[in-house]
Amino acid sequence: MSNESLSVDVATVPRWDRVADVIVVGAGVAGTCAALEAHRVGSNVLVIERASGGGGASSLSQGIFYLGGGTAVQQACDYDDNAEEMYKFLRASTSTRNDDALRHFCDNSAAHFEWLEAQGVPFERRAFKGKAVHVNTGEGLLFTGNEKVWPFCDEAVPAPRGHQTRASKKKTGGAAAMEALLAMLEAEHVPAIYDSQVTALVTCSEGRVVGVRVRQARTEIYVEARKGVILAAGSFNCNAQMTRECFPIIAKYGIPLGIPSNDGAGIVLGRSVGGVLINMDGVIATGSIYPPADLVKGIIVNKNGERFVAEDVYHGRLAYFIERQPDHAAYLIIDSEIFEYPKHGKHRLVDGWDTVGEMEVGLGLPHEALSKTLTKYNLDAGKGADTCFQKHADWLKPLDKAPFAAFDISITSSEYYYIALGGLSTNVNGQVLDCDGNPILGLYAVGACTAHFPATGAEYASGLSLGPGSFFGRIAGRHAAQIG
Repeated sequence: MSNESLSVDVATVPRWDRVADVIVVGAGVAGTCAALEAHRVGSNVLVIERASGGGGASSLSQGIFYLGGGTAVQQACDYDDNAEEMYKFLRASTSTRNDDALRHFCDNSAAHFEWLEAQGVPFERRAFKGKAVHVNTGEGLLFTGNEKVWPFCDEAVPAPRGHQTRASKKKTGGAAAMEALLAMLEAEHVPAIYDSQVTALVTCSEGRVVGVRVRQARTEIYVEARKGVILAAGSFNCNAQMTRECFPIIAKYGIPLGIPSNDGAGIVLGRSVGGVLINMDGVIATGSIYPPADLVKGIIVNKNGERFVAEDVYHGRLAYFIERQPDHAAYLIIDSEIFEYPKHGKHRLVDGWDTVGEMEVGLGLPHEALSKTLTKYNLDAGKGADTCFQKHADWLKPLDKAPFAAFDISITSSEYYYIALGGLSTNVNGQVLDCDGNPILGLYAVGACTAHFPATGAEYASGLSLGPGSFFGRIAGRHAAQIG
């Protein structure tokens, strides 16, 4: 990050090179949605993007939007869902303090899905019935979180809410979604300047944000914002210094998901004028053991030979608990009946053994520790009830068909990709908040430069970046245009 990302007093601005009502910094999914809405309520909008074109990290994603409450896809696939059940699940599974925003998102989620489709974002009316991280076979609806996992399945009626944009072997769902949104932006003639980096926010004596300073290839310009500036500049995944400070273990061993401009620029800009950062240690890492789904029927143990989590949890929740084990280590234990190689994570096959005792020695586990764990698990599995971690009965089977095998799924040895979850604190309108919880006038933030609803990987569900990012992008765009 450059030290130039500081606030500038309007009195020092030599001139305004351009003027807009609303400035949107970043052309990913959140910024594009913000720009469209601000434009449609009559504001003069300018999008400023560092890259040579729009799309951002959203284009590289799988295009999963976490949405529910009875969307057209859910209905077509015969899943009964409503806003209250969606809220009950997210309220139980996340620790967000922004309850007003969470409720507003759930109450309007189905309508937001309709809006996305109206922009040309393609979703198939087909559901994927298995357990997967994402699909490239066209299905538009998946279970992408912990909805079926205890204790959340007792808190709310489980329903699939991962709406994946139509993907193929040649194009990710994220690319398809961004192509549609950017095409709409172009069709409505919303101006944008590319290869342009915002290096400072301009403020007046009252503390209101009134413009930005922009660095281009051969010049520096100032753009006035008559109503507001919306930061949609992405996460800080690719800022090595920030990630090492915020979540050192994942940053050391993991691989960031993002693009080079995901360096925290928007976060630093917001902080420079008093914006508060929250949940900066939050991260979701993924090195899933599934597919194939049958591997979920195995057990996962730490270096003490003990289980510590239900194996059917969402892959981000699993990674969260693995990181907290001794030496951040874990092993997936399976028998010959379900043996296959995991498709993700590059988890290393340690070896195969004819007996559990030999496996204990081979893994360097305490004497009889794994034997005791397996004896207890197999007894429970035979009765169809996991009394230790409540793994769903669908994934229970005694592991008693020798030979046995173990995969090393440790944070330190597998490929865990990660995204950061912390960022600027905002209210339900997308306004950036100061240390007293008051909005900083003229400043909004949306998308990955803001704090997510999930504060940790244990709380995450795939789609809780694109879903809320696009939703609150629209809200911020309207609010900035109408109220500023």
